[in-house]
Amino acid sequence: MSTAHRPTFSEHDSEPVPGLPGPLPQGEAILWQGSPGWRGLARRAMHLRALAIYFAILGAWSAAVLSSEGAGKLAAIQGMGFVLLLGTVPIALLALYAWASARSTLYTITTRRIVVRTGVALPMTINIPFAVIGSAGVAQHADGTGDILLQVMPPNRISWLALWPHTRSFRVLRPQPMLRAVAQPDSVAQILGRALAAAAAVPVQPIGARAPAKAADRPAEAMA
Repeated sequence: MSTAHRPTFSEHDSEPVPGLPGPLPQGEAILWQGSPGWRGLARRAMHLRALAIYFAILGAWSAAVLSSEGAGKLAAIQGMGFVLLLGTVPIALLALYAWASARSTLYTITTRRIVVRTGVALPMTINIPFAVIGSAGVAQHADGTGDILLQVMPPNRISWLALWPHTRSFRVLRPQPMLRAVAQPDSVAQILGRALAAAAAVPVQPIGARAPAKAADRPAEAMA
């Protein structure tokens, strides 16, 4: 089993298997476990860089307006500083949430499913069986991490609120799960691709959170 960025704090200690809602069924094995990097979550899921640019522009605009209205240079600088200070509050809160979310999240790839164990205040476990995954892809980023994007076949869907921030941005009506900011994304993509190909004809459980349901048997496409 390959691991990366795996949490060591006590939140997972009470689980039968770290990151899973219960013991693995007979014949199922863990192939990989890892957690997202909090900086990647902050930049790409919380969009902190765009938010910081927005408040910088807003601050400059505020200073320009004050200057055009005849305010002195000191007043213009103070106005801009107030806007920037105001912007640090949501940015700091989102950065803190990204850090906490990364620490409380554990991604698991088994021979039959992907499991996302997440939740800062209310932990939950979401099972995504291979049978409902239509396709998967990987996007690499300059920081060395990558995002694994999953396409869930209709009519199956996962609650956006339950999955966020581990979902594709701005896809609320048809959420697309993502394993965000994982280390060694190429290796993770290869593990997932081989598992999808090997399990294409194996009956698995449909999407659920914690509670097992009736088995489904639909083919899944391997990652390109």
